[in-house]
Amino acid sequence: MDQKNGGQDSDAELKARQRKTAAEIARKKVLAAYNSDTQNIQKSSTISRNFGVNQQNYQAPISTTASYKQTPINATVTSNKATAEQWQKYHSAWQGYYQKYYSEYYAKAAHDYIETEKLKAERKRRDEENLLRDTGLSGTKPIVSTENPKKKSHLLPGNLANDPSTEEEQGIMESLRQKIREKAVKQTKASRKVRHLIPIIAGVFVVLLILFLQYNRLIFAPIMAYVSPGNSEDSGITALDPTVTTAVGPDNRLIIPKLNVDVPVNFGIPNDTDSINNAMENGVAQFAIPGASAMPGEIGNLVITGHSAGDIYSNNQYKFIFSGLERLNPGDLIYIDYQGTRYTYSVTGSETVEPSNVAALVYDTDKPMLTLITCTPLGTARFRLLVSAEQVNPSPSGAVQSETVDDASTTTEVMPQNEPTFFERIWNFLTGNN
Repeated sequence: MDQKNGGQDSDAELKARQRKTAAEIARKKVLAAYNSDTQNIQKSSTISRNFGVNQQNYQAPISTTASYKQTPINATVTSNKATAEQWQKYHSAWQGYYQKYYSEYYAKAAHDYIETEKLKAERKRRDEENLLRDTGLSGTKPIVSTENPKKKSHLLPGNLANDPSTEEEQGIMESLRQKIREKAVKQTKASRKVRHLIPIIAGVFVVLLILFLQYNRLIFAPIMAYVSPGNSEDSGITALDPTVTTAVGPDNRLIIPKLNVDVPVNFGIPNDTDSINNAMENGVAQFAIPGASAMPGEIGNLVITGHSAGDIYSNNQYKFIFSGLERLNPGDLIYIDYQGTRYTYSVTGSETVEPSNVAALVYDTDKPMLTLITCTPLGTARFRLLVSAEQVNPSPSGAVQSETVDDASTTTEVMPQNEPTFFERIWNFLTGNN
């Protein structure tokens, strides 16, 4: 019993038991035929040795109810001729049984093979119909092959050689092949058209990439003008009384509450291009020129410059620090922390000038003044925006006159500008200009 099959025998065990039963039935038939003719013949000593029977002259009646396995062969051989005839009859009976058994076995195997091939052909036909339906070719009239299928009949098993559906199946397959070829030709033509467009698409992509690298600041600078440029939180000094002097830390900083700007200030920077640009990578920088070189709390003009726009991929975190400078109006407050003292300035106005109009920074005044410089319009360096403010705290009445700077090295013909654009960087690299 096969425990895995719920107590039923497996196929191998069932076939083995069937073969054993068939052999037993055949043996019974052979013994019955053999014993019917040798009931009264005594076995010879030779027969006794071959079958393991030691008794001589042993006879027993044949019982139809006894098991043939336990029925001894009662034979007394009177002559060699009689013995040969009995053996011939015995072997002939066995040969007849085996011929019949294997004839039936091979006939059944051939029948099973034919049925299996029919099932395969039917499954193949269904698969082809499904393929035709999936590809939208189910309504196409089959193209019948002109080749005679009987020429290949010797290759088909069983009755498949005479199957009338073979010709129809061949027509369906030929139709499917033709449709696939037509579809492949169409796809090839379409792919060739696409290949012609690849250079154009690549060229457009390269142009768009170059335009982005060159003009991305035009997009992001206006956005950053309304976002915290210094990436800092509100300093919380908008409610302070500007007339009250406040003690602060030792760091030099520029604070514009309206723009949420709180940035380091670099004083005493040479006004050459390299020094100014390096200083503006760490905040904002003083731009000192003859006639406009005052420090916080001194009578004269204090000039501070910063970037308003830069490339979005630039690693300068202060590239948009002055992008909202044009939003300042008269009366807005600006704070500068310098050497432990906070200086408060009130905006008085603004103007736009040419980058070469450095003289606009120099004017006579009897008050401590502040001027903030940045590029305008946003994203370009075409003009310079100047925002002016006057000191309101500490009281300007106690301010001292600034020292005049007449060093020729501080003379310049152009105001600082934003970081160079993509093409400007390439041009400077090719010409060796820094």
